[in-house]
Amino acid sequence: MSFLRMLPPLVVLALSAGICYWIFWSEPPPRKFPQKESLPEVSVYRLEQGDYQVWLHSQGTVRARTESSLVSEVRGRVVGVSLSFGAGGFFEQGETLLEIDKRDYETAVVSAEATLARARLALAEEEANAAQARTDWERLNPGIEAPELVSREPQLAQARADVDSAEARVENARLNLERTTITAPYAGRILEKRVDIGQFVNSGSVLAEIYAVDYAEIRLPLSEREIGYIDVPELYRNGLDPVHPMPAVTLTTTIGNETLAWSGRIVRAEGAFDVQSRQLFFVAQVDDPYRKQEDGRPPLKVGSFVQAKIEGKILEDVIVIPRELYRKNEYVVVIEEDGTLRRKSIEIEWSDEKNLVVSSGLNPGDRVCLTHLSFPSEGMMVAVVSEDGIDVAKKSLPESAGAKQVVQ
Repeated sequence: MSFLRMLPPLVVLALSAGICYWIFWSEPPPRKFPQKESLPEVSVYRLEQGDYQVWLHSQGTVRARTESSLVSEVRGRVVGVSLSFGAGGFFEQGETLLEIDKRDYETAVVSAEATLARARLALAEEEANAAQARTDWERLNPGIEAPELVSREPQLAQARADVDSAEARVENARLNLERTTITAPYAGRILEKRVDIGQFVNSGSVLAEIYAVDYAEIRLPLSEREIGYIDVPELYRNGLDPVHPMPAVTLTTTIGNETLAWSGRIVRAEGAFDVQSRQLFFVAQVDDPYRKQEDGRPPLKVGSFVQAKIEGKILEDVIVIPRELYRKNEYVVVIEEDGTLRRKSIEIEWSDEKNLVVSSGLNPGDRVCLTHLSFPSEGMMVAVVSEDGIDVAKKSLPESAGAKQVVQ
């Protein structure tokens, strides 16, 4: 009886298990779709050869062509001062800057001229006496040459020397009189004023510190490597100065929030390297730095610190790439025509803050990768989506299809 009671549940369990087994194994397999391999998308541009203008960067301090001390050559009291004789004042060549009391020197000229007149009178008397002595000798001793003492040659020499000495004293007195007027030796500006009206000065007293303003000079240091890229002819002891266009220079400085620029030119290179920095200084020149500019720009003042951009040589038929494409300072990523990635080492001929000039390692027509890849492994495949800013997909369409797409 107990077996018959358990039979129905067992039958139900068996049927349920059979149905589940049938459902599980009779289910159709899931549909499989082909997976499309996803390649990294990159942008590239093709390399071309061209000329590259090298610019060299340096810095220096503006200085005057000539700085000198204005010195008095006579002693006396300052009785006149020019209106421009003050710190910062401008003056032109030959302009009168100071005047020293000249009365003593005028008196010295008159005295020297009187002495000269007396000497000339004594010479004239001596010449007359000598002529008379020669006449008397020839009358008494015909055909015999008169001795020097008889012909008064020593007395004549003394009289002529007295005249020459008196003329020199007159010249010196007039020169000292001229020196009481202090004139500018060149066009310039007062750096420091040392004396003023009413002050007594001695010979050799410094009256002012002055500097020339016809042009300014800036010493610009360049390294041994940079010197090879600037076109400045060498000067030789036994050679003529070469006629050669000198490199242009742009000088900039910042005043407040404004950056100002001046144009100049390299005029010469100094003759020796600095032993500490191993640099050679080139001298740039800016003409008339204190003239008024049409754009209202202030003058290029002596003592200003400036940045210099110097025109260098032109490198012909070279390949130039942006500096940021030089990955880890080791290689450049190049994409082959079939999409294969290559890492190429390069040799750099010249570099600046933006560009690299490549001497070897790259060829015209190479496609350089512009896209940053986290792990650019050698030989990996990529998909080029744009070349030189042009969408590759659109570029490959026929012209008619491209036009139709635009219309849509």
